[in-house]
Amino acid sequence: MPQTLTSASMFNTSGFSHQLHPTKEDEHGMLIFQDGNLISASLEALIEHLIPTVDYYPEKAYIFTFLLSSRLFIEPKELLSKVCRMCIEQQSLDKPELDKVRIRKFGPKIMQLLTEWTETFPSDFRDERMIGHLQDMIRRIASCDESYWKTMNQLLQTLNQKLATLNKGEENTVKVNASMNDKLVVIKTKPPSIQRDIISICNDPYTLAQQLTRIELERLSLIGPEEFVQAFVHKDALEDAKSCFSEQKKTENLEAYVKWFNRLCYLVATEICMPAKKKHRAQVIEFFIDVARECFNIGNFNSLMAIISGMNMSPVSRLKKTWGKVKTAKFFILEHQMDPTGNFYNYRTALRGAAHRSLTAHSNQEKIVIPFFSLLIKDIYFLNEGCANRLPNGHVNFEKFLELAKQVGEFMMWKQVTCPFEVDQNIIHYLHTAPVFSEDGLYLASYESESPENQVEKERWKALRSSLLGKT
Repeated sequence: MPQTLTSASMFNTSGFSHQLHPTKEDEHGMLIFQDGNLISASLEALIEHLIPTVDYYPEKAYIFTFLLSSRLFIEPKELLSKVCRMCIEQQSLDKPELDKVRIRKFGPKIMQLLTEWTETFPSDFRDERMIGHLQDMIRRIASCDESYWKTMNQLLQTLNQKLATLNKGEENTVKVNASMNDKLVVIKTKPPSIQRDIISICNDPYTLAQQLTRIELERLSLIGPEEFVQAFVHKDALEDAKSCFSEQKKTENLEAYVKWFNRLCYLVATEICMPAKKKHRAQVIEFFIDVARECFNIGNFNSLMAIISGMNMSPVSRLKKTWGKVKTAKFFILEHQMDPTGNFYNYRTALRGAAHRSLTAHSNQEKIVIPFFSLLIKDIYFLNEGCANRLPNGHVNFEKFLELAKQVGEFMMWKQVTCPFEVDQNIIHYLHTAPVFSEDGLYLASYESESPENQVEKERWKALRSSLLGKT
């Protein structure tokens, strides 16, 4: 039986090749190659290219790219149904008498394809019809070798464990988000004096950076590769497939991760604006600068950017007297690393360095690469917008999807890192549930800390005191 690819090898971008070599289909002009690269084909040809035979198995880069992008044109359950139907016809699996020698050669290959599909896109199999197609396929080849029943049971057990983990993680995220929203309402109504602050919970920047990294990796682990495609599916859905995605899982995990970034921004700003004394506010700023630096060293660029964004929010940046007490040299270095100039050139250089370190790592800590997620989404958005899904001749623009798969595949490799840091529940709980000010609450707290400097700020301060505190 062919060796089943591990997730790590599937997404190792050093081994991800655009060079998908011509096969028998190319002889009929169904697959179009350029300089050895598959660049376009009809949807039917791409489906046929996915299907293994006695003497053919598709390259791993092709499997991932096609399973990722095919959902723009055909639902996963329809694709698997078609794959199984074509396998049955090609291998004569519907005949009373089976060619057992032939099927013993074919069986391991279809099993490997099904295994890779369940490992890489487990959410597709939340649909019971997918499970049904899988079981029917294995039942047909098991008549020649009963060991396939055991293989199927192992496959389904692994799949069920993956789905149970995903379901539990998603339920926890919903609970945490509900808690966040409740706190936001309370603060928004009347910003109270909050007794606890982040430094009283954790006064060590490195420890806080570790716990932020735990949260990031936990949330990243829930995001399936298909969510990157489904995020932009409405942009160019085929006219004959408008209802293609009505039953598909949407992008809850991706959206929840973006909400976490926004929460961290507001939490940082809240912690800075809350203290009544200037020296305490300056102390909090310097603390978060040190946390951001530790995040950079770990390779956690998403938390780093959230912290910088929180410190650059207007209610924080206007606190000139507070900033006057801060040693800002380290902050300016971090800002320089995340400078948007040149399409975030400095950040992208640092990201490449972290990615290289990850590939040559000797420990899980060295493997950590957590990208600035909003920029990754932006890159994928512009890739999607800049290239059509189909060419004028109706072919699928496979060249575009190879680039998409390269970006998503790299992310998939990063998100599978096991977090090496022990959990501190007190810190995690605080980061998830500590009250944060709304934008208006932040401005009010900022004006209360350092008085308005002009007439516009004075009028806004007065309006906020009236609306939030009921004072005039």
